[in-house]
Amino acid sequence: MTAHTLQGKTAIVTGSGRGIGKAIALAIHARGGAVVIADQDGETARQTAAELGERARAATVDVSKSSDVHQMIDDTIKTFGGIDILINNAGVDRAVSILDMDEDEWDRVMAINLKSVFLCTKAALPSMIGRGGGSVVSTASIVARQGAMNGGIHYAASKGGIIAFTKTLARQMAEHNIRANAIAPGVVDTDLIREHLPMEMRQKIEAAIPTGRLAQTDEIGSVVAFLVSPEASYINGATIDVNGGFWIG
Repeated sequence: MTAHTLQGKTAIVTGSGRGIGKAIALAIHARGGAVVIADQDGETARQTAAELGERARAATVDVSKSSDVHQMIDDTIKTFGGIDILINNAGVDRAVSILDMDEDEWDRVMAINLKSVFLCTKAALPSMIGRGGGSVVSTASIVARQGAMNGGIHYAASKGGIIAFTKTLARQMAEHNIRANAIAPGVVDTDLIREHLPMEMRQKIEAAIPTGRLAQTDEIGSVVAFLVSPEASYINGATIDVNGGFWIG
């Protein structure tokens, strides 16, 4: 992919203060795009935006709240003139059995992981339509394919919902030259994984992956940067598995 594939494009990346979201923002920015680093943790958002420098802005936003989302969209349009790319990446998980899960826990994960995809996408679409097209990429997960092994059932359900949402969005928005795709990463070597995944469990997972290791965040970022680029103009309604062969369907 050429260095300036996304020159002149503006992207919002939710949950991009660190981890996979940050890697996605870095990849888009490296290819010439302007990037809004949107995160509930305003400090990490500002730090990442500062690292990128020119063509990067931070936004402190709770993507499960409509008022926050609309403020983010309005600020992006005022700053950069419009929106071409939306990356729905914000998400949370908690390993808990359905037997121990209460309604508030279910609602919290569904609001951040799935409701946010609806809120952000609906809010961004008018600008994309006005600019003649755009691209939406949402982060699903390998658990949407095979179910969660260690995570929560609500997390798996929310990620499965993202895939269904993406397919329907692709059908509905094609007439406006707006493409919608999803990615389904496997286990990624993020700070959270290193902090919370016991070494014994990590070794078992790595042994089950044909490539023999976890994904690096930049390997996810480059896939997303490709999906939102003109080079992927005929990919629409797809879910791209990025898991080293951990799940092959």
